[in-house]
Amino acid sequence: MAERRIAVAGAVLAVVAAYAVLVPWLSGVDDRLTDFAAARQGPSAQHWFGTDAAGRDLFARIAAAIQVSLLVAAGSAALATGLGLVVGTLSALAGGWVDRVVMRVADTANALPHLLLGIVIVALFRGNTVAVVLSIGLTHWVQVARIVRAEVLGLRDREYIAAARLAGAGWPHLLTRHLVPAVTPQALIAVVLLLPHAVWHESTLSFLGFGLPPHEPSLGTLLAEARSSLLLGGWWTLAFPAATLVVTTLAVALAGSALRTKLTPPKPSRVPR
Repeated sequence: MAERRIAVAGAVLAVVAAYAVLVPWLSGVDDRLTDFAAARQGPSAQHWFGTDAAGRDLFARIAAAIQVSLLVAAGSAALATGLGLVVGTLSALAGGWVDRVVMRVADTANALPHLLLGIVIVALFRGNTVAVVLSIGLTHWVQVARIVRAEVLGLRDREYIAAARLAGAGWPHLLTRHLVPAVTPQALIAVVLLLPHAVWHESTLSFLGFGLPPHEPSLGTLLAEARSSLLLGGWWTLAFPAATLVVTTLAVALAGSALRTKLTPPKPSRVPR
């Protein structure tokens, strides 16, 4: 079942990736080129997804927006996972008051509204892609840190870890040879599961006007631009970017869920007495 879901999600993602990469390359259409004479034209043989308020071809513009949104989401997910991996591992290994302080910091960070905190971070560097990545990554590391901490706490007292320590192995050796490889699958799952959330988060920030600048096409900026056209009957300016956003995030979420099911070892069944 997991293999089938991964195959379906992989096929959908392959189609989306091919669309995002090949359309700007093969079509020869500049998604930034404005043509006000062709503004707000509906879907046609010349413009498959219609045009926006500036006369730009939405078929090419959505392809470019997918690239930007996925790159921002991938950078954000990698940052959040890397930070959670480091914090969770060091917290579990240090133990004692260090672990308690780190967990209280994690509780505080988790209690803050992520969107509000992200708006504050992005507002300091308006229109900066790096700021968007930081705003998402710095607000979504807590769950990864908790998962990694639990994994390391379970591994720290294993017999082979104790044997390696008795043999003279230090924590750097244990980290690189035993602990990090053991938690790597969980980190990979966290990256995949964070991707759709990061896409939606970037889209929300851009839709509210706090994310990427208007000239930088992303799914969020396209949705924000569609508000004015929608009032004038330009339904396609909202329908196609929104459908692309939903299909992309559902495919990534489905792949992440199936990957987690496949990589998570089954719980041992109880033996009846």
